Amino acid sequence: MMLKKLSYFTKAELMLWFISVTAIVVSFLIFDRENFLTLIASLIGVTSLIFCAKGNPFGQVLVVIFSIFYGIISFGFTYYGEMITYLGMTAPMAVFSLVSWLKNPYNGNKSEVKVNRLKAGDIIIMIFLTAVVTLIFYFILSGLHTANIIPSTISVMTSFIAIFLTFRRSPFYAIGYAVNDIILIIMWILASFSNISYISVVVCFVIFLVNDIYGFISWRKMQKRQEI
Repeated sequence: MMLKKLSYFTKAELMLWFISVTAIVVSFLIFDRENFLTLIASLIGVTSLIFCAKGNPFGQVLVVIFSIFYGIISFGFTYYGEMITYLGMTAPMAVFSLVSWLKNPYNGNKSEVKVNRLKAGDIIIMIFLTAVVTLIFYFILSGLHTANIIPSTISVMTSFIAIFLTFRRSPFYAIGYAVNDIILIIMWILASFSNISYISVVVCFVIFLVNDIYGFISWRKMQKRQEI
């Protein structure tokens, strides 16, 4: 049974997951050793990415759990933008994405979502909603005296784009998250200047970036295979 479950992933995917987990654990042991919530969140997050890269709805379940943990971590550093984004936007949207993915399986296979091509209307709606959400969040974050407000606001924008594309089952969701990863890497580097333990979070998002790039490659391959 275990071998059957492992065979679901390619050797490259298992290697990517193993290296990702190892890097996260090692960075935690070197730079943190105390905030186990950060470690747990990172491990859940990177595991969600490998499932999402396969188009497996279970990945969205893990995204919800990760969002809760990450929201708590962000609150600890007064990154209210991240906290509100993940608890108030990413987690709920992950639930909607889960429903969308379950309703659109590829050839009846519940473990693989049917990849969707964006229409012009989708792009227009995405641009409009992103502008509205970003503007609203900027004033909210400003009122909360959020640390590093500009990158925090940009993070909200890229996060919304990513979750919208995830909901619409587009391969470009991974690109949205990859851009968001870069913003978060910058934000947590800034945070690490005052607390070196946050370097472990930086490493976490570097790993996420690599996994999101792989996710895009994987979805493009799925799309080509499904459209044959």
